[in-house]
Order: sequence, then C-alpha cells, then structure tokens
Amino acid sequence: MSIKRITLAAGLVSLLFLAACGPKYEGDFSYKVEPFSYKNQDGETVSKEELDGKFWVADMIFTNCETVCPPMTANMARLQDKLKQENLDVHLISFSIDPEHDSPEDLKKYSEERGGEFDNWDLLTGYEFSEIKEFSINSFKALVEELDDSDQYLHATSFYLVSPEGNAIKAYDGTKAAQMDKIVEDIKKMSN
Repeated sequence: MSIKRITLAAGLVSLLFLAACGPKYEGDFSYKVEPFSYKNQDGETVSKEELDGKFWVADMIFTNCETVCPPMTANMARLQDKLKQENLDVHLISFSIDPEHDSPEDLKKYSEERGGEFDNWDLLTGYEFSEIKEFSINSFKALVEELDDSDQYLHATSFYLVSPEGNAIKAYDGTKAAQMDKIVEDIKKMSN
C-alpha cells in the first residue's frame, strides 16, 4: 500500500471517528426516552422525533389533581417565561396521566388558567393509562399509579430535562418555583 493511500485511509478513519463524537450531554443519569406520538391541546400530533436535536423538559400531570399538579403547571408556565426571557429554544411537554378524562380542551384550559402559552408547550393525551404508565417508568424511571377507590393518582413531581440526543439527564422538583431558575441555568451551561 502506498504512503498516499495509508494517509488517505487514516484521514478517513479520523474523520469518521470525529463525526461520531458529537456533543454528549452529561447529567445525573441517562435514560433513553422512548418514542411517542400523541395528541396535544390543539388536537395535533406531537412526536418525540420532532424534539430530536433540542433540549426539552417533561412532566406528568392530570387536570383533576387536587395536590401537586396545579403548582407544577404554574411552575411550567413560569419556566416557559424564563426560557423566553433568556431566548432559549427549549420545548415543554406535559404528559397527562389521566388520558381517559383529560381531553385536549381540558388540558388547554388547565394550562391557560395557570399562565401557560402554547408556542413551545404541548400538553399530551390520547393514549391508554397503561401506555403512559409504562412510558413513564421506561423513559423517566418514574412511577405512575392509580389510587384505590379514588380519582387521584400517585406520580412523580419532577421536571425532567431531556438532551438533544433524546435522553432524560436531570430531574428537578416541579413543585418548587426556585427550581425553574436551576433548569434555565443548567440549559445555558450545556448550550455553550
């Protein structure tokens, strides 16, 4: 083999190696978020594929919630404002864990009442409870359970930061307003 061919081959191997070493976002963990395709508050289909290549933040809520979901949803609206102020292109996704009762219209009203806008926030429904339960466990390692003799659910109160690679990498307490600043701070650090 000539020196020229060896040099060319080595160059190609190096180029392929560098192309495979794109940015990797480090977090506290790395859980691959499963593919999904669900209906949003406007009845439009939203899929994980559309979110690939950008940061996004996810949570689990239901509109009939009597405890943690109202402050979580208000905090998601607060996060939305903070992201806008910082000019950060981050999508927000709220998965309903009560899809049987949470229609797109219900989710839209619920978010609007707490200050939400829909330019970068989708509230999703249109699946079976068993599907969202499995999705939550597999994608975020987050428990979702129906409570016996109740219309309430047990679920995680975390906001999950998902990397452009599609991995959940950090969790924040979605019930605490101060955590919204931490999410923005972390995204800014990782985006630079």
